[in-house]
Amino acid sequence: MRSARDDDRQVRPTDEDKVAAAGSELIGGPAGKRAVPGRGWWTPVRVIVLVAIGMFALGMVQKLPCYEYGWFFGATTQYTHACYSDIPHLYSGRGFDAGLIPYFDRIPQAVSGGMDYLEYPVLTGLFMQIAAWLTPGGGTIQHREQINWLVNAGMLMACTAVIAICSARTHRRRPWDALLIALAPAFALTATVNWDLFAVALTAAAMLMWSRGRMVLAGILIGLAAAAKLYPLLLLGPLFVLCLRAGRMKAFAVTTASAVGAWLVVNLPVMLTHDAAGFHIREGWAKFYTFSQERPIDFGSVWLLISQRTGNPLDDANTYVSLLMILGCLALVALGLYAPRRPRFAQLVFLVVALFVLTNKVYSPQYVLWLIPLAVLARPKWRDFLIWQACEVLYFLGIWSYLAYSGSGDKHQGLPTEGYQVAIALHLLGTLYLCAVVVRDILMPERDVVRRDGSDDPSGGILDGAPDVVALGSAHTPSYAERSAGQSVLWGTGSRPLG
Repeated sequence: MRSARDDDRQVRPTDEDKVAAAGSELIGGPAGKRAVPGRGWWTPVRVIVLVAIGMFALGMVQKLPCYEYGWFFGATTQYTHACYSDIPHLYSGRGFDAGLIPYFDRIPQAVSGGMDYLEYPVLTGLFMQIAAWLTPGGGTIQHREQINWLVNAGMLMACTAVIAICSARTHRRRPWDALLIALAPAFALTATVNWDLFAVALTAAAMLMWSRGRMVLAGILIGLAAAAKLYPLLLLGPLFVLCLRAGRMKAFAVTTASAVGAWLVVNLPVMLTHDAAGFHIREGWAKFYTFSQERPIDFGSVWLLISQRTGNPLDDANTYVSLLMILGCLALVALGLYAPRRPRFAQLVFLVVALFVLTNKVYSPQYVLWLIPLAVLARPKWRDFLIWQACEVLYFLGIWSYLAYSGSGDKHQGLPTEGYQVAIALHLLGTLYLCAVVVRDILMPERDVVRRDGSDDPSGGILDGAPDVVALGSAHTPSYAERSAGQSVLWGTGSRPLG
């Protein structure tokens, strides 16, 4: 249970971040020295949730031109107004309006445009199915698509609240960092493009549970998140490296077993079918995995940029992606074991998910949602976060403008190929910039804003303050007593006072 003393020790961004302090002038300036944080109804978590919901609502308003007349294939309005969403298209395009059951019922070719089964993981399919059940019948298909989008938006708004709450509570002394998530423009713009917020909410809850030492619950939530989207499985990699360094492999094993168990419980009923010859993998369940493997290079990826610039179709893109991902993961293992202090859990998670995003064959605009909560936990610095967000907003505008140019035939409308390549480059450079400052924080822990107050790893759970057992460099993790006393700690190149 949180004490008043813990509340009094909350870190205020306006006290340590010049950009946050300057921005606070819009609402009256930084809090005074006599302000008591966390008292009364307006606690940090409640304020952040309300801001997040307000920004989500603004994102819904931004989709208004499409809601009224733009959500049908061939309409350039959804591109010129940057209000495209997969939700209304797939409501009819995957047979939800006709009562088809995902993974079990084959989708008619005339409806799906070539996709015979739903190409999403099981829990996302369930999310879509529940929204379809909640969508009343009757009226035109356009009307039903509009209502279905509203139903999905309501469910995704609940996910937004979960993300805000979990992120604000993961670092106990730094709840206000989650305000960056609530105010992130790319979050509001992409929140209802697809269903990614469901997996992001489960991942944020898993991060919170791990920070509180709830290993089984953290594992279950990782497994459920991976049943909604593939990327949350990547959390197990940083856990392995950090638990190995801290000698807490039992905790890693418990978490991993819980994740695998939760994933199997959700997937097995849909995954397996039985006939006279025995059990078989259901074709509809496997569609997500075969589609991910077979799809060509697509929008937003570095591979598309290379292909367009060189004219090479990159038929071996899967090999290149796998090779880069393996090399990048090996580099992160080395970073985790050689760093002068054990990296924070959130730092390594952000880096491995960013690696996945940067090397993937496709970068859909909503993938930025995967990174936003992790970026805030890894590097809660307003300047760096806003630089990255500016790049992502420009990419968001760039892809829709490019699609408007490609689909309209009007050379005076939209962004030509060269302009879209600049937008891709901005996305890649912005993400690489944020990765670079996180790596710098790991190699130079005195630059890490989270550790300036003497903290070790607020999101680390049992790893927080644990001594190193396996460390390949000149490394040292300070004990709780050292941090509390403000004693000097070894940074790897010399001694400096902590904080």
